[in-house]
Amino acid sequence: MAEAAVSSASYDVVIIGGGPGGYNAAIRAGQLGLRAACIEMRDTLGGTCLNVGCMPSKALLHASELYEMAGKGFAGLGIEVSPKLNLAQMMDQKSESVTALTKGIEFLFKKNKVDWVRGRGRIAGPGQVEVTAADGAVSTLTAKNIVIATGSEPTPLPGVAFEDGKVVDSTGALSLPAVPKHLIVVGAGIIGLELGSVWRRLGAQVTVVEFLDRISPGMDADLAKAFQRTLTKQGMAFKLGSKVTAARSTKDGVELTVEPAAGGAAETLKGDVVLVAIGRRPYTEGLGLESVGVAPDKRGFLDNDHFRTSADGVWVIGDVTHGPMLAHKAEEDAVAVIELIAGKAGHVDYNLVPSVVYSSPEVAWVGQTEEQLKAAGVAYKVGKFPFSANSRAKINHETDGFAKVLADAATDRILGVHIMGPQAGEMIGEACVAMAFGGSSEDVARICHPHPTRSEAVKQAAMGVEGWTMQA
Repeated sequence: MAEAAVSSASYDVVIIGGGPGGYNAAIRAGQLGLRAACIEMRDTLGGTCLNVGCMPSKALLHASELYEMAGKGFAGLGIEVSPKLNLAQMMDQKSESVTALTKGIEFLFKKNKVDWVRGRGRIAGPGQVEVTAADGAVSTLTAKNIVIATGSEPTPLPGVAFEDGKVVDSTGALSLPAVPKHLIVVGAGIIGLELGSVWRRLGAQVTVVEFLDRISPGMDADLAKAFQRTLTKQGMAFKLGSKVTAARSTKDGVELTVEPAAGGAAETLKGDVVLVAIGRRPYTEGLGLESVGVAPDKRGFLDNDHFRTSADGVWVIGDVTHGPMLAHKAEEDAVAVIELIAGKAGHVDYNLVPSVVYSSPEVAWVGQTEEQLKAAGVAYKVGKFPFSANSRAKINHETDGFAKVLADAATDRILGVHIMGPQAGEMIGEACVAMAFGGSSEDVARICHPHPTRSEAVKQAAMGVEGWTMQA
């Protein structure tokens, strides 16, 4: 497996970025017999997701959930323990898991004869990619096809500067040296709510400040309301319809100036750590796009026509282009773009890309929300089933939430599925498969599901579209 030692080399495909989009594109290229190189400026492969995003956050979500369960939930099951938090060990096991995953990608590169070129990639002209290594050495790769997979970075909040240990982005929130007394989260999206959940479980007071009058933009409003009620019940506080206008570092932490988004008197919130999680933006810094006549749009994204940019032989996938900014979307893009380059068919239906919040309970959805269907004037029916009526959820004392199926009123074709409940992220895949094949609510309703399982809630919700739900 090559690194940045080569001064020049020629490839069928050169991928800039080694995250979920980039490494999957490289591996698929190798599988199809294309000579491929993947350029990554980090010391490890995997991009934001594996190194400082999806995977380490899930490690902490899992560990913190077990910690809280041991302290608050075990006694009711007849298990008496007094858990003690060892934050250093919790962080160590997170890092060990991440290392194992990144090493796994290195193995797959070797197996599929993919060259990993360490350094920062820059398009130097048509079919030319310049790589600058950490020691300053420069090499040039010749490529028949260039795939841009540079991903995204946290969006900064105007007027609020990042400060190590006090004002942090998602990366900083994954490695705090101690549990904050009061964590203020700016932004009520997936990242903010997941990381806020981690530190609340470990003992922090958590306040979430959100500009909109609701949490989780993009989530079905019915689901979002139930989700907020549950998080509030767990101890998380919310200040909706509010904007942060200034931040001041103090000896003990940070003071935020917060005002109503609609106008009104300002107030001061004091916390020892502030997490800014207002979203992510495409990463195109120093990419040399001008050398091939490609320019980002006004939001920073690179336009594409079935992954093709306006420049011949230059393709784009993942967070840096349009569509859901999710690792699994980037993975699907990756396979599709390489198969197109190889002369095969490649396509991704973004309406079938699921979203998941890995809180407890989890929240997952795919397809259209009720608000979207109403706005489009689509006639639809709703089936809904609560986990409080699901046998397995009752037995396991995990009764918060529900499953909801939206189906076309005329054809019964499933238009959207929304779940808040235990292991919702594992269950949403069934909905994705059904929708990919044009399935109806009746199809799901008449398919036998094992009993007792939480997945029966999805079946019962599908039954509810036509009004024949059987609640326990």
